[in-house]
Amino acid sequence: MVKIVFHGQARTEKEQEMKGKEYSVELLFKALADRTRLRVINLIGNDEICVCFFVEVLNTNQPKISRHLAYLRRAGLVSTRRDGKWMHYRLVEPPDEHAARIFREVRAWLANDPEMQRDKARLAKLCCAPQLPLQLQRAPRPASLSI
Repeated sequence: MVKIVFHGQARTEKEQEMKGKEYSVELLFKALADRTRLRVINLIGNDEICVCFFVEVLNTNQPKISRHLAYLRRAGLVSTRRDGKWMHYRLVEPPDEHAARIFREVRAWLANDPEMQRDKARLAKLCCAPQLPLQLQRAPRPASLSI
């Protein structure tokens, strides 16, 4: 059995400790209920990506992207790594096996969505361009898309 939390209260007969804390399925579904967050999840894929690439590909501002990334971090779907002034984001599977399975299924669905495929193509085109836009020239490119 898994400990599932709804509005801060556990609602299962048996409880299982998951790495010392409860996993909120409600927070998982809220994180997955926003189109921009789904697009960010799709763009990260199996890479580590800097915020500036999300801003460029999704054609939105940095504070909005940062808010969405913070939400994904709270849901346990994204982790960060700092490299100088750059913050790199990568996906992590939820610690709960059922939540992890849901997350894998969502990612598989995203990979087949036409809008998500266009986002990935824009990211690949941007990262492989001989001359990056000025705001990205010093940004580290995602490893799988580097020239």
